[in-house]
Amino acid sequence: MADLKPAEVEDAEFAFDIFAGVDGLLDSLNLGKWLRCLNVNPSLARMEKFGVGKKAGEKQFKLDELLPIYSELKKEKKDEGCYEDFIECLKLYDKAENGKMSAAELSHSLLSLGEKLTDVQVDELFEDCLDEEDDEGDINYIPFLRRMCELDPPLKPKKKK
Repeated sequence: MADLKPAEVEDAEFAFDIFAGVDGLLDSLNLGKWLRCLNVNPSLARMEKFGVGKKAGEKQFKLDELLPIYSELKKEKKDEGCYEDFIECLKLYDKAENGKMSAAELSHSLLSLGEKLTDVQVDELFEDCLDEEDDEGDINYIPFLRRMCELDPPLKPKKKK
């Protein structure tokens, strides 16, 4: 790709080698993982446009088919925010200004705002990153965000698949 730098193509090849099967093809289910390794975070709707399948083996990609996708998404990449931006957002829910917010409000926000998560995804995120609620149903949102943004280790180690 003319608009990708040689280092970007090299990174794309390296990530492709990690996620491609023994047949040298990348299953469409791994397209999102491949793109995220390249610091591109497309929405689920964008991923569907590029042919992410619902089942393994539904669609396969060669590297030369993926480079234009990477190039296009890289051009439209926008500022996705950082840890400090997320803190400022959650401060809106911190009514007492004590670093706490309602766990129910956090769950509702994740389920209904922006690119919505599923109940299963929220449950998994809470299991990995959320401390116990206090008696009022509040949580400390800063430790939650630190774990979510991978600044701190998760509460439970990831299970090997």
